[in-house]
Amino acid sequence: MAKKNNLSSKEIESPLKRLREDAGLSQQEFASRIGVGIATISRWERGASIAMLTVPQMKALCRILGKAIEELPDEFGPSKE
Repeated sequence: MAKKNNLSSKEIESPLKRLREDAGLSQQEFASRIGVGIATISRWERGASIAMLTVPQMKALCRILGKAIEELPDEFGPSKE
C-alpha cells in the first residue's frame, strides 16, 4: 500500500510563488518588472529550471518583493519532498 503524503500544498509550494503572491503580483506583472518572460517565471516556480538572474534583475527582484537578498530562498522551485 502506498504511503500517503501528509504535506499540504502550501508546504510544497514554490517559495518564489508565495513571495510573488504575497506582493500581489501576477506572473505577468512580476516577469515584466524583473525583465524576464512569463514562461521563465513559470519554470522557476515549478522547479523546471534554475533562476539565473543578472545583478540588475536581482536588485529589481529584491525591490519588488521588499526583501534583502539574504531573505530570499536559495531555491525558487517547490520542495522536492
